[in-house]
Amino acid sequence: MALNLTRAVTPLAPSIALPLRRLCTAVLDGATSVSDDHLPTLEPSSDAESISEILLYHHNPFHAMESSLQLHGVSLSPPLLHQTLLRLHHNSKIAIALFNYAKSLPDPPLTTTSYNLLIDILSKVRQFDAVWQLIVEMDQNNLNPTTATFFILIRRLIAAGLTRQAVRAFDDMCSFVEHRSGNKDYYYLLDTLCKYGYVKVAVEIFNKRKSCGDFDPDAKMYTILIYGWCKIGRIDMAERFLNDMIERGVEPHLVTYNVLLNGICRRASLHPDVRFERTLRAADKVFDEMRDRGIEPDVTSYSIVLHVYSRAHKPHLLLDKMKMMKERGISLSVATYTSVVKCLCSCGRINDAEELLEEMVRNGVSPCAATYNCFFKEYRGRKDVDSALKLYRKMKEDNICVPSMHTYNILIAMFVKLDKMEIVREIWEDMKKNGVGPDLDSYTLLIHDLCEKQKWRQACTFFVEMIEKGFLPQKVTFETLYRGLIQSDKLRTWRRLKKKLDEESITFGTEFQNYHLKPYRR
Repeated sequence: MALNLTRAVTPLAPSIALPLRRLCTAVLDGATSVSDDHLPTLEPSSDAESISEILLYHHNPFHAMESSLQLHGVSLSPPLLHQTLLRLHHNSKIAIALFNYAKSLPDPPLTTTSYNLLIDILSKVRQFDAVWQLIVEMDQNNLNPTTATFFILIRRLIAAGLTRQAVRAFDDMCSFVEHRSGNKDYYYLLDTLCKYGYVKVAVEIFNKRKSCGDFDPDAKMYTILIYGWCKIGRIDMAERFLNDMIERGVEPHLVTYNVLLNGICRRASLHPDVRFERTLRAADKVFDEMRDRGIEPDVTSYSIVLHVYSRAHKPHLLLDKMKMMKERGISLSVATYTSVVKCLCSCGRINDAEELLEEMVRNGVSPCAATYNCFFKEYRGRKDVDSALKLYRKMKEDNICVPSMHTYNILIAMFVKLDKMEIVREIWEDMKKNGVGPDLDSYTLLIHDLCEKQKWRQACTFFVEMIEKGFLPQKVTFETLYRGLIQSDKLRTWRRLKKKLDEESITFGTEFQNYHLKPYRR
């Protein structure tokens, strides 16, 4: 049966992409990404929009999708395949079916980038066995895996808590990539471990591989480890590594001190005031040491201290500090403004925060999604539907920045709790059009809130949609829905849902039998 499809180019967010994550210190020193191999970014493409719309809105998860593509006479080129996969990065099952279709063509439009995109999509839903099959398949098809291929896998393994498997993948990389692991590769491994809180594993690797001569420890490597200790609140260990670094003749730089300063200030308890003052004294000590070494604090250094005033809810001191920065000729960054906006919002000074937002734009500093999130969180606390909706629509119209996944989730949680389902549907559709989501968190919070309000039909609809898109529900989501349906005497609904899940599990195993994909079964 032919499908009528109106082609429309969806407004795209220029910043929406799936790049490899930057170093933890990148925000502080503008460092470039670890690898030169980036995944492609989302770009306007009417053909990619049309294909993704066909697959997303007309694909039956219990039947193969090839007929739809053949019916529309789609001719896939590598760039078109890449752009379509980018639009399917939250729909792993449909993405892998499209990939299999592309593989079956007489002249498959598959490249290393195509495999990297699918590896990222499958790793996100923890289908690591299938990912390894793809890597081996790449090697067999003379499409050499790159460091970017392994960096994607390593990051997702660590995010899933599988640190040992990540280290093994790092060691196996040399069997597929024709170069010996050096400092840059270790930067990525150690940094990713530290980012997800596994600094002890990172230090173990650092000490063991350093003694084997696998790399030369430098300032960036020490900075990464200092960041890791700070992230888990072990400032004493961070300072010990700083001292060890200096004793070994490795000179710390501005980023090293900013990372330490950030650890001291961000993790400290600021109440009562004696703790606030103690934190400021510790920060001043770092400033003094920086100047003793001839390192002048920059806007990031001052912004970190500003955030202390913000967390302590001291808007007057915060505004005085910001004024001092301006008088010294320090250009305020978006992070600086966001800290002040956050403080003003949390202290109930919304009007002052709005004036500061206008000042940002006048000074040529574009607000980021985190800046707007400060307002949305305050409006959520006040249950101020009109102000939240007005700011959200203004954010869309001005097109200054694109809402982040976190922005959408804040708004969805707010409006579901206030039973504003029409607004939820509007935001949900916007999120899809912008290619940002929905992701696992979006479905989880929506289903939980719907269960809380006993809207069982809608909760079941989103639960099934979530699974069909390839997201594995958390155990608590499954149990919440099950318990709610049984307690509400919805046994028939539960049986229909269970039957649907069983069919999905069987279909998932047969449709993708070429890969060791785990079925969505509890």
